[in-house]
Amino acid sequence: MNKKETLEIRKLFTQEDSCLSRICSCYVDFQKKKVCTRQEAFLSLPKDEALKYNELFRSTLSGTMEKNLLNMEFPTQQEFNGGTQEFLMRLRTSELKDDVLLDTFYDRVIATFDYPENYYIILIYGNYDVPGKSTDGTEMYDASDEVYSFLLCSICPVNRSKGGLSYLPDENQIGERVRDWIVEPPVKGFLFPAFHERSADIHSVLYYTKNPEDTHPEFIEGILGSVSPLSPGNQKEAFQSILMNTLGEEADYELVTAIHDNLNEMLAEAKDDPEPLVIGKQAMKSLLERSGVPEAELAEFEETYEEIAGSDTALTASNLTNPRTLQIETPDIIIKVNSERTDLIQTQYINGRQCFVIAVDDRVEINGMNVKTMRKDRPS
Repeated sequence: MNKKETLEIRKLFTQEDSCLSRICSCYVDFQKKKVCTRQEAFLSLPKDEALKYNELFRSTLSGTMEKNLLNMEFPTQQEFNGGTQEFLMRLRTSELKDDVLLDTFYDRVIATFDYPENYYIILIYGNYDVPGKSTDGTEMYDASDEVYSFLLCSICPVNRSKGGLSYLPDENQIGERVRDWIVEPPVKGFLFPAFHERSADIHSVLYYTKNPEDTHPEFIEGILGSVSPLSPGNQKEAFQSILMNTLGEEADYELVTAIHDNLNEMLAEAKDDPEPLVIGKQAMKSLLERSGVPEAELAEFEETYEEIAGSDTALTASNLTNPRTLQIETPDIIIKVNSERTDLIQTQYINGRQCFVIAVDDRVEINGMNVKTMRKDRPS
């Protein structure tokens, strides 16, 4: 799924005429015990309660693609009898009306979701009458192409509200407020099947994680049967390791800056594409060649890439660089440079020492104060 497709499904949770037909839930305590379960027609919920649930569902489809929202495909074996995809297909077909399947799903979540506090599992079933589109892209709500039937799972922490003072109307005085158990926005969730090219893709799922660095691999493997992808931080570390192992002593400032600039240029060219820019083995090799990496240093690039990232792994370009800033660090100094002005810094040997020389043409501030770069009465 791309950003546009995700937004289309997310909008379903803002409409008064909801396409959701059933909601089921299970409250789990810190000892991994089911405290209570619930299942009912979504349209039977009080309006205010339904609005609160819709807020949680929108949060499960929020964030940045390939950071908070990850596209995952089911391994082929998971689509056979007993596989995770086959189980989710049966759960969807049941329209969440099979108590045995629901209990099995809750048990699988509890077994694989390692969380030390109380949490709330919410599972909904809906049918979206996908509107057709005219040749100019206008939606035609009276010309549906298909009905997209889906499951959305949200896993939300449940914590005590903060203590404090409040007005107590029964006593007509200020006193200690009652501390309730509050359902907070989700930390994990998924949409099955994925909504790809405005149609159900039963071979893939859209996974949500609030913290991109904590994808919860056990949950992904246990519930979805997929291999947990590299987190944004791990992707950046893999990219840096590939560069260090490939460049070796050739990794000077000019070469690394050229790679940074060319990668940012690729991101700028792809900014209007609905799909995030990903870089695989061959695309990264081309990036290094274009940046001036000597052919001799690229002789073992493919082996290095496969060893560090994996032969079939593609890295999301936005996770590999900061398009706004180039940061230079020494043990005692940190220099941040606008990515569009890396030309202002050069490397030179001065008095036998390697130095960064920064061209200063505009005003300079130190701790918020405008300063002169050199006093006129001092010799240069």
